[in-house]
Amino acid sequence: MRASRLLSILTTLQAKGHVTAEALAAECEVSVRTIYRDVDALSAAGIPIYSVRGSSGGYRLLDGYRVRLNGLSSIEAEALFLVGLTRQAADLGMGAVAASARAKLLAALPETMRSGAMKARFHFDAPSWFAEPETLEHLPTIAHAVRNQNPIRMRYKSRKRDEERRIEPLGIVLKGGAWYLVAQVQDEVRSFRVSRIGPMTVLDERFEYPKAFDLEGYWRESIRRYEVDLHPNRAEIRLSPWGIDMMEELLPPYVRNGAVVSEGADARGWKQVSLSVGSMVHAAMEILRFGKDAEVVGPPELRAEMASVVGALAKIYTGDGR
Repeated sequence: MRASRLLSILTTLQAKGHVTAEALAAECEVSVRTIYRDVDALSAAGIPIYSVRGSSGGYRLLDGYRVRLNGLSSIEAEALFLVGLTRQAADLGMGAVAASARAKLLAALPETMRSGAMKARFHFDAPSWFAEPETLEHLPTIAHAVRNQNPIRMRYKSRKRDEERRIEPLGIVLKGGAWYLVAQVQDEVRSFRVSRIGPMTVLDERFEYPKAFDLEGYWRESIRRYEVDLHPNRAEIRLSPWGIDMMEELLPPYVRNGAVVSEGADARGWKQVSLSVGSMVHAAMEILRFGKDAEVVGPPELRAEMASVVGALAKIYTGDGR
């Protein structure tokens, strides 16, 4: 356990540059006093680690010192193989680099860990079901611009408009099999679906990356806002026992997670469910997926929309609408 902790301290210092004893203790789940002893042991072993005093004090490694990748446990090596999403690396134009890194990792492992069992037993297929492959011809170029902080001038076609934009790319996100570019447009951070980007040019200049920007935090909050904005209304419906069972299959996660199902059921087993919904038209389309196993109780506008849609469908299928 101590050997693993010492290696963790070294790799953390190498990755972050400057770390407090308290932060190391929290990461290693030990006391600060234990960290003090571990640092003393590393220094005694010849590791160039030194302390920085003051209110912003902590520990650092001597500039230029690097820790070689060794001391991996079996489960850590397995984890590294699991995060190697080969197809996604290829989409980013880094397929050869990822393959080379995996080969070097494999070569550094003991013979007993080179069987290839991880690759044979785990396969990741990120795109969603029934999805057409996206056009990603610009993705490698975008990834290069993100790494080098180069602005981009591009043509972007959204659902509402088609226009040219100058953006400063901040990061790339893979969500449900679709790639998104997160970028700063003037003073606003926005998301762009890569498959909708038209002709583009990477500008021969650099922009200053915002120090306070957190890609993961931005994406998490943008997803939350999107889901809330897309479902501002509430609907009351009744579902049959089959409909209750099919909620997980037929409703989006945000709607399903916020649904309130009544405890009691009527004589036929139907239950009342309160759902977050969008516009009345969009809500009707969602509820129609349950077919005859759903009945809208309210609001009246949604009942009227359902009646209108069902009436139109009845005319089509009885021949009266031709």
